[in-house]
Amino acid sequence: MKEFLGRDFFLENSTALSLYENFARDLPIIDYHCHLSPKDIAEDRVFDSITDAWLEGDHYKWRAMRANGVHESYITGNADPFDKFKQWAATVPYTVRNPLYHWTHLELRRYFGVEKLLNLDTSNEIYEEVNEKLTTREFSCRALLLNMNVKMVGTTDDPADDLKYHKQLQQDDFPIKVLPTFRPDKLYAIEDPAAYKSYLSKLEAITGKSIESFEDLLEATKSRIDYFDQAGCRASDHGLEQLYPNAANLKLSKEIFNRILMGKEPAPEEVKTFRMTMLIELGKMYAGKGWVQQFHLGAIRNNNVKMLKQIGADSGYDSIGDFAQVSGLAYLFNELNEEDKLPKTIVYNLNPADNEAFASMVGNFNDGIVPGKMQFGSGWWYLDQKDGMEKQMNALSNLGLLSRFVGMLTDSRSFLSFPRHEYFRRILCNLIGKDIENGELPNDIEMLGSHIQNICYYNAKSYFKLNF
Repeated sequence: MKEFLGRDFFLENSTALSLYENFARDLPIIDYHCHLSPKDIAEDRVFDSITDAWLEGDHYKWRAMRANGVHESYITGNADPFDKFKQWAATVPYTVRNPLYHWTHLELRRYFGVEKLLNLDTSNEIYEEVNEKLTTREFSCRALLLNMNVKMVGTTDDPADDLKYHKQLQQDDFPIKVLPTFRPDKLYAIEDPAAYKSYLSKLEAITGKSIESFEDLLEATKSRIDYFDQAGCRASDHGLEQLYPNAANLKLSKEIFNRILMGKEPAPEEVKTFRMTMLIELGKMYAGKGWVQQFHLGAIRNNNVKMLKQIGADSGYDSIGDFAQVSGLAYLFNELNEEDKLPKTIVYNLNPADNEAFASMVGNFNDGIVPGKMQFGSGWWYLDQKDGMEKQMNALSNLGLLSRFVGMLTDSRSFLSFPRHEYFRRILCNLIGKDIENGELPNDIEMLGSHIQNICYYNAKSYFKLNF
């Protein structure tokens, strides 16, 4: 019987173990997409307790606690931090076979050296032991990143953000690159004209220019892309349900924008038209900067309307959607490709039923110039676990080049989530190790070990043009 989280965790044979230990384990981490707070990094926040570090904003844990019958006051409410922690500790044993069980204990081990299993009986002891370390400067946000050998973090930032914390980190000469990522979802969120006009006011304030036409909007957008680029930005990111084929129309989008300024609510088809027109214009701008555009597709959000009203969005009430995807991807890629303005692109799929469709679609638009230009991104959100990662890598292997894959990202709001890179690396090495021992791949350890190193680190380093 194997030891839980032992040396051979996820590694089913000696070849897999050797690949992991000799090629993957000690590589630095490039976390090119996450939701960490640049303010927390710049100010080098020290957490008050493990409750803050673990449960603050972590909707994965929130969902598990609700499923376990924990009252909302211990989840997003104002209960005492220790009482919240105890409720999470009491939930952990019920998360067996959920990735939360692995992540929780990996984080306790890798950050704090705690090998006890977390449950209600051990909660007091672990709370005290972890807090004794976590609440010191040696476990500040910057120290947590440095201790996990992180080389780059790509945060997620609104176009109207002044990026002052990124600039502060650059001035501090912090050795980890903390680079902004341009997240323009609000630029085309015209469903609510009042909210959209309020956002345009923020954009006017940050650019110092009035926005009275669609042309003004594009000019303001370009100025923010220039600003982000000067701050070291390498990528954009878009969180969408789906893309829409044959929807873009520049002339009509100008008219729609004018009606929005008048406070008129757009029809659903007009929302699609405006969004796709903006995405095409944005793609051209990204291409001009040499950026990577990312699309996270397939989440159906805010399903529980009662709880949305009570505690707001991003609170654990989102699910896998079943949207039509590939025709919209083909449309967007073709529109940009026709003008030679298709940027490097990563698409992330949330519905595993669409894995092969995504993997085959991106292969249509590789240009024979940039290796791995079009990427089928790592399993994310509900799919960033063993089964999801294996299915994503198998689809990519069958229909593309796994060896050109840019690998794992946390997509996390937690400073304690970096063992997920270890999680991914073990799964990758196990896939390759099993194929070697089954005679499905040659016993060429140096070649396959080199591919593993590229997937875990070097491909992303090159893809995002990182110099370190």
